[in-house]
Amino acid sequence: MASKKLTALAIWAGCLCLGTLPALAQERIGQVSTTWRMMSPNDKVVIERYDDPKVENAACYLSRAETGGWSGAVGLAEDPSRFSIACRAVGPLRIIGDIPRDDEGEVVFSEDSSVFFKELRVSRFFDAEKNVLVYLVWSTKLIDGSPYNAISVVPMN
Repeated sequence: MASKKLTALAIWAGCLCLGTLPALAQERIGQVSTTWRMMSPNDKVVIERYDDPKVENAACYLSRAETGGWSGAVGLAEDPSRFSIACRAVGPLRIIGDIPRDDEGEVVFSEDSSVFFKELRVSRFFDAEKNVLVYLVWSTKLIDGSPYNAISVVPMN
């Protein structure tokens, strides 16, 4: 009976950890350790590239904090809402799908940054007057009434 409970607990823990893996990270470019921990993974700043699924040759490079320690290793830590974004045209831009032209934008990437109720998101907006794409990185968890955020602009020329 005890082994069945342990097996069920192991399956539940595995599912919980899988649910916290990055959803759409295209590629991890690199990382640097910011806090050394002797017996568990270090805290890090990671750099990842995300390709816009509806705009060919638009790539966003995101740096973000990643919590280490044993809680970070098993996916139970909450990553801080600190990030930076730089989006660029890495070739001729070509729109593949419909891009909303309203002020609500469209979430193009989303990644869990804690087990419950916190996500890192990248939204795309189109500024028709200047003919540019504006990418906003933000967190769904509010910090003192205002979410941390950063933007990057890609001209459509």
